[in-house]
Amino acid sequence: MDSREVLGSWLEGPKAAAEHMGADFGYRGERLGRPKEGSGSIAGPGRRIGALFVDGWIANLISYGLLAHGDVAKANLYGIAVFFAVNAVLLATAGTTFGKRLFGLRVIRLDGGRASIPQMLLRTFLLCLVVPAAIWDRDTRGLHDKAVATVEVRI
Repeated sequence: MDSREVLGSWLEGPKAAAEHMGADFGYRGERLGRPKEGSGSIAGPGRRIGALFVDGWIANLISYGLLAHGDVAKANLYGIAVFFAVNAVLLATAGTTFGKRLFGLRVIRLDGGRASIPQMLLRTFLLCLVVPAAIWDRDTRGLHDKAVATVEVRI
């Protein structure tokens, strides 16, 4: 085997090496019965991270302007609580947040229905812990989504 192929597979990761040997992983969301593209397909990481930044910015703006009255130190303390409250309420009622709506995303149960309030509370709590959301499977579903049987899809 050419040493360049070994080095290339090491840099590309184990999935690329397995695909090079003939393994077929399918598209993101195929195992979940989601379409490959368009409405209902699994949201990509770029959109999800962009929506998360927008939601975090809005939460920090609310905590800075309304709760901390311009005090940055207090705003930092209130920021995560506001983020949790806004996300949990909006996801439980509308299935989307301001950032998710801006990026064309929503959160649904695996069977396609609306997620329950306890599911969204636990999902948002795990999202606030950061680590569960940073660990993805091959469908790019974070542990916070897997724990409550939800998926983030394109609208």
